[in-house]
Amino acid sequence: MMRLMPMFLGFLLLVGHVSGALAASQKAAALRQANGLTAFTPSEKLLAGNFVADEMTPAVIFGTVKSFVASRQCPTTWLIEEGEKNRPAGAINPDQPAEFTLYLEEDCPDQVVYYVFIDQSGLTPQQWIEWREKFAKSKAEPQYGSTKSKLDQACTDGCGVSAELRFIQKNGELQTKSPEAFLRQDLNFAPIYDLNQRKKISK
Repeated sequence: MMRLMPMFLGFLLLVGHVSGALAASQKAAALRQANGLTAFTPSEKLLAGNFVADEMTPAVIFGTVKSFVASRQCPTTWLIEEGEKNRPAGAINPDQPAEFTLYLEEDCPDQVVYYVFIDQSGLTPQQWIEWREKFAKSKAEPQYGSTKSKLDQACTDGCGVSAELRFIQKNGELQTKSPEAFLRQDLNFAPIYDLNQRKKISK
């Protein structure tokens, strides 16, 4: 029995270490509370899909959302606003799936970064523009029509999109650089498809 005691204590220390590593830092916990965010598990369809990082005129498509998550250096957690957590997909209009805002929290020792994604995994390119017409009315077609055509071609080429990275926040402050430029220049996260040239990017 005495020989098992050190092993048992070692196990408790290991569990405690893992639990501590998974727990949010004080800064991350404070930001979650201030923004009314709670932990959330995104759909596999979202995670396995590609994403863009510009709302109006994306120039490129990046790889899967899960590949971006895996590229982060600090612990990550998916978050959603408390009031949105239990809303069923399509609750606003069953024929027009709603978009959902999800926050990928990267909890680093010196900063907490939010990558704010829009879950569009339930939208086709046609639904994508129809959803915007609800808000932009007649401006939607000339503003988004070209992008829709490019997204259609990307789908045909096997590079469909399930999400959009719309904002990046550091310690609660919105970054002024566009998410697309930030990913390519600051994070060196390479895209997989050129929307302007309408072709896959060779590695």
